[in-house]
Amino acid sequence: MKANQVKKRIAEGKACYGVISPMNDPTICEYVGLNGFDYYMIDGEHGGISISDVTNLVRACEVVNCTPLARIRSVDAKLILQFMDAGVMGVMMPSIDNVDDVRRLVDAIKYPPIGKRGLGPVRASDYMQGGMSQEEYVNFSNQETLVLPQIESMECVENLEEMCKIDGVDGFIIGPRDLAMSMGFYDGPGHDEVKKMLDHIFKKVLASGKFYGTVAGTADRAQELIDKGASMILNSVQGLIKGSAKSFLVNRQA
Repeated sequence: MKANQVKKRIAEGKACYGVISPMNDPTICEYVGLNGFDYYMIDGEHGGISISDVTNLVRACEVVNCTPLARIRSVDAKLILQFMDAGVMGVMMPSIDNVDDVRRLVDAIKYPPIGKRGLGPVRASDYMQGGMSQEEYVNFSNQETLVLPQIESMECVENLEEMCKIDGVDGFIIGPRDLAMSMGFYDGPGHDEVKKMLDHIFKKVLASGKFYGTVAGTADRAQELIDKGASMILNSVQGLIKGSAKSFLVNRQA
């Protein structure tokens, strides 16, 4: 178990930049870390990524001092355990709608007494806790791991105040596209109603003492979100490649 540099930066009042990627090639993790990103979000929801892939992706992140996080497809305690045991340092969980979902997520990520995660001689604990006692390792892991429910539906928004009260939750990640569709806007989150809802969510999360993160497609949008209090800025590997390609090919003749 390594110290969580994302959690440390946020505690210092600094915003963290990261990417989400469905790719299973560890080289991508190295590129991302070497280019200065704070975290790499393994996309286990939309990506065809195996647990063996996760182990190698985490190793690559560690080499370049880029915090490995993951989005996992469902609140499946055994599946989450495999990601965590491989060395993932936090989970961004989709399809969270109510207090029970959040409690199950905390239970899966945290060891007792906070949660119910099972303890084994695995990679995350240096196989046998390294130089730590079991109690030291359990406390250290609970301190360093991140619990990040996603806000993607109006049901989640309606339950947000109670969800914010749950011990073990560090912050929330807002998915604007799915939230917009939940609001009935199927063409994207550019509508004024969606923008107002996002601002409402930002303020409610910050007022609870938690932090929030969300998606930014450009540097200007990232700064705008940071000015509103965002602690985690997220782009996609695909989005970065598309943006760079568009800029590079701007003078290409048809």
